[in-house]
Amino acid sequence: MERLALRSRLKPGAEELYDREHAAIPAELEAAMREHGVRSWRIWREGLDLFHLVEVEDYAAFQAAMKDHPADRAWQAKMNRLLDGDFDKDSGGLRLVWEMT
Repeated sequence: MERLALRSRLKPGAEELYDREHAAIPAELEAAMREHGVRSWRIWREGLDLFHLVEVEDYAAFQAAMKDHPADRAWQAKMNRLLDGDFDKDSGGLRLVWEMT
């Protein structure tokens, strides 16, 4: 099991819309994430900063499996309009800032 902490950032002024739209993710997306090894994914927001705590069997395998999943592509397109910089799976996804061994 891998435990990762990741960070992303919102565009200024996107906080309320992000909170509202991200209050729940589509059931199809959550099912796909669980199917591909995610055990938990928590996100905290402090101002514009988003901190992610992820527990997943294999993060690289998860990213590869989800790369072209229709539910994830649609979700990322929706979220990208709120982020300061797109979540680009082709660039390896969110930048890892810390990992618990």
